Amino acid sequence: MKFLADFFPILLFFVAYKLYGIYAATAVAIAASFVQVGWHWLQHKAVQNMHLVTLAMLVFFGGLTLILQDKTFIMWKPSVINWLFAIAFFGSQFIGERTLIERMMAGHINLAAPIWLRLNNIWVLFFVTLGALNLYVANFFFIADSALRDVTGLLEIDLSLCAEQFSAQVLMLCNEAQISEENWVSFKLFGMMGLTFLFIILQGFYLSRHIQEEPIGKDQ
Repeated sequence: MKFLADFFPILLFFVAYKLYGIYAATAVAIAASFVQVGWHWLQHKAVQNMHLVTLAMLVFFGGLTLILQDKTFIMWKPSVINWLFAIAFFGSQFIGERTLIERMMAGHINLAAPIWLRLNNIWVLFFVTLGALNLYVANFFFIADSALRDVTGLLEIDLSLCAEQFSAQVLMLCNEAQISEENWVSFKLFGMMGLTFLFIILQGFYLSRHIQEEPIGKDQ
């Protein structure tokens, strides 16, 4: 249930995109993120930092997308969020006595200090990689969209109406841009979610080799 709540804005973004396009999906994702934060507050009288960061990024980049009508902003957002997390995790090694991952998980598992540091760096690498993969997938759309704009001279093109607007070579370029956009949306929902699942599972196997037993009588 918590997993569905965490990915609530992303799921609605995907559904809205399939029905109404990326701009409507952006507005839906922003509204869903507000609902997510408000619902969590009503239930727990507290707000998760991850939800607040996601909301802030959605409002900033999503707002720019809706105001400027530029899809580039919304496609950059997942990379920026992941890289900000990477900076936060990496920086926590030099601020305070514990890394960010240790502060988050120390109440549940007991690990040696070197393992906490290694695990923190693994998360840094994961966030950097996920951000880079998002841009790699989005770049196919950037290239296709740029080629279509250069040929047509149009600043705004409704990719859902390619057949109604163009023909021949231009239609092929429009279809390519539409497919690239759809591939990015699918990667954002299924690809990034799947990679996160896989990473957490692999992390579980890694941690199982290093978890230390609590000393007997520690709490007595």
